[in-house]
Amino acid sequence: MPGDRAPRRGLRWRLLWLSALVSLCSVAATAWLVTSLTAVAIGRERGQALADDTRIYDTLVGYAATHPDWAEVAPTLRELSQRTGRRIILTDTRRHPLADSAGTATTASLPATASATVDAFAVDAALAPHDGAAPADRIDPRAVGPFRLTAREREALDATATQVADCMRGSGQPQDITVVHAPNGRPNVIIDERLFDTGDRCGVDALLPRTPTENRALGRLGRLLDDCLTDRGAAPVRLADDLTWTPSTARGVPDSRAVTACLATARREQLDPYVAPAALLFATAPHQRISTFFDLSHTNRARIAGAAVLVLLTTVTVTFVAGTRMVRPLRALTDAAQRLADGNEGARVEVAGDDELGRLATAFNLMSNRREQLEKVRRAMVSDIAHELRTPLSNIRGLLEAVEDGVVPADGSVVSSLLEEALLLQHIIDDLRDLAAAEAGALRLHPEGVDATALLAQVARGHQGNAAAAGVELRVRPGEALWLHADPVRLRQAVGNLVSNAVRHTPAGGRVTLSAEPDGREVVIRVEDTGSGIGDDDLPRLFDRFWRAEKSRSRQGGGSGLGLPIVRKLAEAHGGSVQVSSRLGAGSVFSLRLPAG
Repeated sequence: MPGDRAPRRGLRWRLLWLSALVSLCSVAATAWLVTSLTAVAIGRERGQALADDTRIYDTLVGYAATHPDWAEVAPTLRELSQRTGRRIILTDTRRHPLADSAGTATTASLPATASATVDAFAVDAALAPHDGAAPADRIDPRAVGPFRLTAREREALDATATQVADCMRGSGQPQDITVVHAPNGRPNVIIDERLFDTGDRCGVDALLPRTPTENRALGRLGRLLDDCLTDRGAAPVRLADDLTWTPSTARGVPDSRAVTACLATARREQLDPYVAPAALLFATAPHQRISTFFDLSHTNRARIAGAAVLVLLTTVTVTFVAGTRMVRPLRALTDAAQRLADGNEGARVEVAGDDELGRLATAFNLMSNRREQLEKVRRAMVSDIAHELRTPLSNIRGLLEAVEDGVVPADGSVVSSLLEEALLLQHIIDDLRDLAAAEAGALRLHPEGVDATALLAQVARGHQGNAAAAGVELRVRPGEALWLHADPVRLRQAVGNLVSNAVRHTPAGGRVTLSAEPDGREVVIRVEDTGSGIGDDDLPRLFDRFWRAEKSRSRQGGGSGLGLPIVRKLAEAHGGSVQVSSRLGAGSVFSLRLPAG
């Protein structure tokens, strides 16, 4: 017994000294915090002021780049003032007020120095947003002037860009595909944060030609550039769509400095009617003051010292009492954790009390139970995967060995058999990947407006060949247009899995019917078959991975056992659900319930 008390006493004293050290450190930290509080507050105020100045400047430069004057800038100033707490005044270069967020600007009330000059033709690099550098010619990229597309041109290009993006999404490759717009309204397809603008894939070439508006603007800019170069005695150049230039074959070698200067001059001359003139910005915050919640007066120093002594005594007392109660359950938890680490899956700890340690013991027991269950699931999953992959791999190996031994000639039928088994392996692996992504919450959806009735017709056309080969009638029940907000590719995958499953389990002469109908705020997509049906004992396990009703696990009557679990995960990813009703010998009905668009 004495040998057992020594470690406990040592732990208690270590906890006691540790609490004393922590208390002393907290006192020192408090003193340091109080002395540095004002400096921190000043730093924060400066940082916030810089962020506010950048936001105000960038917003007003953007306004100047897209408006020919400052006549309608007052609402923008008021909104910026509400968001930043600053008073914002704009004047022309002669300090005549243009607009004031407070509405009372006069020349006498202006500060001596302006905060910045707002000029879309001379962007201030120090106040430009940090996510992008200022352009070389200092012209704001939002100033597009005559390059801005008309409404009809934007609509036509947007439709083409949407078709290209949908085509890329339908390719089955895991890519991040978005459509972004340039300042002049031209859409661009971005794939994995890179511009997709080369080749004829998915018809992207239809986005490349210039519109009539761009042709006119670029031609006018080219003439202005050539006039400037002619005045300087320099050789002319040819402008590209992105305003880069190449030497013209007309005459001479161009002077790059002259071209750069003339291009900037030509752009300013062309954009001048569309851009607001330069203005002075005055941003002030007369009512803001840096404040702290504490000072280092004699009274407050005495309070700090008294609080430090009180905290020290309280910490020592509480730590001594708590340490005595913590030793025993912590030791039990340590022993149980060690047994669990040694491979004892049944390691548990006795729960005593309902305090933090008791809840920790309960959580440990739950974790141990969950770990034991997951280990069983993992073993079963490894066994299932090995079972699913063994058959096609064995077939491939047998065929290859037969060809190598000369038993079977390496003709087209052998190649077709090998290809069929390889495609089966690829199908199983793709299903496992989709199921793993859905269960991990990493399945990407690209929702859009989808007509459920039209989607069912597409799925039916895609499976008509397999149904006809199996002697099964596949039809779509006509109905009205029902709109969903869903990913069309993933939704077709879910419905296709249900149709494949129905065709597989429907004998020759049977029928599979697809239908869609509204049900309150949901749309119900049904796949009905006249097949063999499912027993009541099998229904609860129908959506378990690798489970099939055939006890022999033969592929003659079943697939990989992954199609229905994928359907359930896809339905849940869309905020819906899937149900099944069936009766042996009378067929089955699978219902996919999704929120209406």
